[in-house]
This record gives sequence, structure tokens and C-alpha cells, in this order.
Amino acid sequence: MAAPSTTSITDLPDVILSIIFASITDTRSRNSLSLVSQRFHLLERITRTFLTLRGNARYLYLIPNAFRSVTDLDLSLLSPWGHSLLSSSSPSDLLLAQRLRQAFPSVTSLTLYCRSPATLRNLLPQWPRLSHLKLVRWHQRPQSDIGADFYPLFEQCKSLTSLDVSTFYYWTEDLPPVLQAFPNISANITHLNLLTTSFMEGFKSQEIQDITAACPNLNKFLVACMFDPRYIGFVGDETLSAVATNCPKLTLLHLADTSSLTNQRGDPESDGFTSEDARISRETLIQLFNGLPLLEESVLDVCKNVRESGSALELLKSKCPNLRALKLGQFHGICLAIGSQLDGVALCGRLESLSIKNCGDLNDMGLIAIGRGCCRLAKFEVEGCKNITVKGFRTMACLLQKTLVDVRISCCKNLDAVACCRALEPIRDRIQKLHIDCIWNGVAESHSSASDFLSFDLNVVNDEGSSFSEDTDSKKKRKYCFDGGGNSMQSNGNGSRFKTWGSLKSLSVWIEVGDLLTPLPNVGLDDCPNLEEIIIKVEGDTRRQYKPSECAFGLGCLAVYPRLSKMKLDCGETIGFALTAPSGQMDLSLWERFFLKGIGELRLNELDYWPPQDRDVNHRSLSLPAAGLLAQCVTLRKLFIHGTAYEHFMMFLPHIPNLRDVQLREDYYPAPETDMSTEMRVDSCRRFEDALNRKRIDD
Repeated sequence: MAAPSTTSITDLPDVILSIIFASITDTRSRNSLSLVSQRFHLLERITRTFLTLRGNARYLYLIPNAFRSVTDLDLSLLSPWGHSLLSSSSPSDLLLAQRLRQAFPSVTSLTLYCRSPATLRNLLPQWPRLSHLKLVRWHQRPQSDIGADFYPLFEQCKSLTSLDVSTFYYWTEDLPPVLQAFPNISANITHLNLLTTSFMEGFKSQEIQDITAACPNLNKFLVACMFDPRYIGFVGDETLSAVATNCPKLTLLHLADTSSLTNQRGDPESDGFTSEDARISRETLIQLFNGLPLLEESVLDVCKNVRESGSALELLKSKCPNLRALKLGQFHGICLAIGSQLDGVALCGRLESLSIKNCGDLNDMGLIAIGRGCCRLAKFEVEGCKNITVKGFRTMACLLQKTLVDVRISCCKNLDAVACCRALEPIRDRIQKLHIDCIWNGVAESHSSASDFLSFDLNVVNDEGSSFSEDTDSKKKRKYCFDGGGNSMQSNGNGSRFKTWGSLKSLSVWIEVGDLLTPLPNVGLDDCPNLEEIIIKVEGDTRRQYKPSECAFGLGCLAVYPRLSKMKLDCGETIGFALTAPSGQMDLSLWERFFLKGIGELRLNELDYWPPQDRDVNHRSLSLPAAGLLAQCVTLRKLFIHGTAYEHFMMFLPHIPNLRDVQLREDYYPAPETDMSTEMRVDSCRRFEDALNRKRIDD
């Protein structure tokens, strides 16, 4: 009797396998596929279109030559990170440039750390078809002529359509003259990202007008600027009108005040209003929306009062019918919620993402109106809104329980950690990404009396955001009831309450320096069976703090999350004494011990760590206690330290069994030009990498 035949994936034709492989984006999954067989290895390499090179640039023989289909190449992470790659005309640099061209002949998109214009002159001629370029530089701008960083780029890249300098430090006056000097190339640019985080003042009004006039075909424009009318060249009515007139094809417009890019938490006690008003009128907003009919995503983070904006925002529904994402910073009157009629931003029924920042008059009824009108919201962010409470946010969550999966709540006085978890109870089983502030008010009093009820009368809304009454005998309005603890009595129609965060995969938290992370699971986040990533931002001035009452920050409490494998621990905004501290206080090395103690109890695969800093000496460095504690993370595979370190501290790390990707990044401005004599330098990096590469890794 013949044995039954079996068919497996290896029997599929190469054409079908190539399509399957091309749809896989996870790097480690692709690497695993390439190890199955020689055939799989060949197909994986042929279908790979993106690649990030790591390792020391001096090892030419280690440059892979099997990825000839790669079109998107990232060279910004070569080690030593941030060094001057190809900055001279030496034979070794020219040989490296030619070797890269031979290994990756199909490159059309490039990311590059560029400390010198010479790097562009040597490298860009290797890929004449380059259409997208992202430049990275956290070191200070070299003393050179205006536009020296950009002239080589426009001279060599005749096919340029996209330029990203959001992580590249330069002067704002460098770019406009170059764009005007190459009108044909500028006219072809469709994507321009000038959202540079290291700017103090950003682009001036006339510079933005010159840039948009030189690039009339832009469809994506992101720029950092200054809306404060006390500064010369502030952005106001004239600038917004020019953007709408010069670039009518925009689908993405991102205008952000430089003060909003610092990523520092505001004051929750603030009423949301600033002392100065922005010079942006209602008529200009209407003109802006009228002039951009193709707009799909818009960010207007002004940081100065824009008052009575609701009537202008109402026009977005008709004037920008494709708008799906909107972020408003310091806009007031966006939704007045007077009576049952929808108004303002609540009429934008097609929005899928909405962010509201520092809106001084947004209250619970405004949130409810937004929930009624914007019934397609999948992402909602609110920051610095003092007047919203648990009951309003919970009602909104009830209205959006079929769509809302991404929520960020920060710097809202009435929404601490416990309140946020109560407010989100109706969507606990659906939410996938969450950000809250670790404010532990009322943790011990998590249950209130069930006799205190509050009801909100709501209208049912259709998909377009228009209001109509529910069709019953008496046209009754739907009623949602809440007890004193914010618990919905009819949250999902049958009275059941969700107990777990079954879909939550990413959790982000903010915590003030000196506070403990330990209460996090106790506020209602104890049951997150699928949580894979946590982002922790610690912020504050340790110089105003005395020794904490506990010996550890509390990372060990995260062991309750069984699938947690990725962590970003950002202490970069934690400021303190780098070397010595007055009596009774701790220096940064002791604070690092406090923050990292217990991290070895977690089964992390990836860790991004920003050490605390001493801004007075521009010092952000890994300490000895931190190196010793990181070495206890025996499951780590990737470790990125955003700062410097001594070589003998780094030598703790090769003892981690499966660690294979380690990098030091000085990605803060200004990055140190010359490290201390015993800090990690070129030779130190070489010795550390050699020690890392000598290890045998099982998989």
C-alpha cells in the first residue's frame, strides 16, 4: 500500500514563497526563515528591501553582499555611534563608499549620521537614484558657510522627493537658500520633515513662506516654529495663509511650537490658558482649511491661546472630508456642548485619531459630545485638561467601546492612575495601547459607596455625527449611570464588567522622581496577560529630593506581566549631581541603583535605557551600579544605552548569555564632542565589540 503523500510549505513555487516572505516585516522572523534551508535563505535575501547595518565600519569584510534587493538602507547606527563616517578623501573612506555601493546597488532610501558635509560628498554619488534621505546629527553644527550641509545633497540627488532632518542639528537659515538655488529639485519634493527637536526658536515666518514657495508640490510638511508673538518672526495669520496658498496638495500638515517638542510634563494645576494669545484668527483657520481640501492628518500644537476655535473646526467636516487624524494644542472652545446639538470638533465624524492638549474649557459634557460625534475614533489623547473627570471620560469610553483601542491620558488633575483605570473599564478588553500618569492618589480607597449615582442623558449619533433621538415610543434618550466609584451600571448593555486587559500590548507611564512604581499593578493593571512592552518616563530634579524611603524604585513588580519582553526606561529628564552630592542627598549613581534594582527579575529581550543627567556639565553616563544591575538581565538580546559609559563598566555586559546587540548613543543635544580620557572611545568600542563577538550564542 502506497504511503499517503503530504504537502508542506516547501512544495510551494518560488513565486508564491517570495510573496509570502515579502509580507513579513519582523527582522528576527525573517532571519529565522533564512535558517530553514538554502532555498529559504536565498528567497529571504532576494525579498529583503530594508536593512539596518550595525557593527564597526572598519571591518569592510563584514559588510554583507547577499542583500542586493535592499532599497531602504540605514547607516545611522554604525559603531562607534555618531563618528564621522566617510568624512575624508582617504583611500579607506573611498573604499568603504564603493564597497557599500557594490553590496547594496538598489538603494533609493538612505538614513545617515552626518557630522560633516564631506560625508555626503563621498557617499551620495554611489546611489544616483536616491529619492529619500534622512540625516541624523546630535553633535554641534560645524563652523561652515550657510547651507554647507545641504548643497552637496541637492547637487548629487537629482531624484530627491523626500527629506527628513527631524533628528539633524542645523541652523534654520541653512535650508531656504538651498531650496531656492535648486528650483527643479525643490519642486519635486513631496515630503519635508523639519520638526527638529534641538531647535530653540524654530523656523521663522518668512523662512516658512520661502520654503513652501520653493516646494509647491509638498503633500507632507512638518515644521518646528515659534507661535509666541513676543519673538521676531513668530508664526501667525500671514504664515498659515501662505502655507495654504503655496502648498494646496498637502495631506499632512504638522506645525508645532518648539516648546512642545521638549517632551516635558506640564503643570496639572494650570487652567490651560497662557498669558499671551497666538496671532491666529478664526478667519485664518477657515482660510487654511479651505485651501487644503486633501488634508488627511493635521497637527497644530501652538502653545499659545487660540480662542473660540470651535466654529472654524466645524468646517473640517465639509472642507477637509479626508481628515482622519487631528491634534490641537492650546485651542479653546473646540466643543462647547451646549444643549444636545453637536458643535465644534464633535462634528468631525470621520476622525479616527484625536489629540487635545491644554484645552482650558474642555469639560465632561464636551468629552461626551466628542464621543457622540466622532464615533470612529480608534485613538484618543488628552493632556493638560483640568476640568474633565472620570465620569465624563468613562461615558466617552462607553460610546466608543467598539472602536477605541489607543488611549493617552496625561497631566489631567482629576485623572490619576486609579481614576484612569476606572474610566477605561468599558474598553478594558479592547484597548491595545495605554498611557497614564503614575499619580497614586486614592490607591487605598479604590472602592467608593455604590449608593452615589450620576446619570448623563445622551443622544444617539449616526456615522456622520448628526444627532437624532432613539426611536422608542416616547423617543427616550439613552441613559448611562455611574456609581460613586465610576463603575458603569450598563457599560456594555448587559451589566457585565470586564476584569482583564486582555488586548493590552503596550503600556506607557509617567512618574515623578522619588515616587515608587510598586503600586502600578494595584491600581487596576494587575491582569494584563498579553502585555509585551512598557515605557517608563521618570522626570524631576533629584537635587530637591532626599533619600527615598525605599531602597528600590519597584521594577520587580512588573514580573506579574508574563509576556513582558520590551522596556524603555527613560530617566533622561531626571536631573541631579553627576559626581558628588551634599550631605543627605544622593548623586546620580545612587539614583541609578534605586531605579534599576529589581530589573534582573524580569525576562526582558530588549531594553532602551536613558541614564539620568547633570545638565550643568552636559553629562549623561552609565554608572558602576547601573552596569552591574544591567548585567543581571540574563535574557537580554538587545541593549541600547542613550549616553556614554566607561569601558570597564561595559565589560560587565558580555557576561549576559544571549546578548548580541549593544550600542551607546549620545542622542541628546549637544552630544559630547570629545569624551573624557576613560570614556568609551573608538578603541574602547572596538575592544568591547570584540568581546561581544567572541561569545557563542545558541540561536
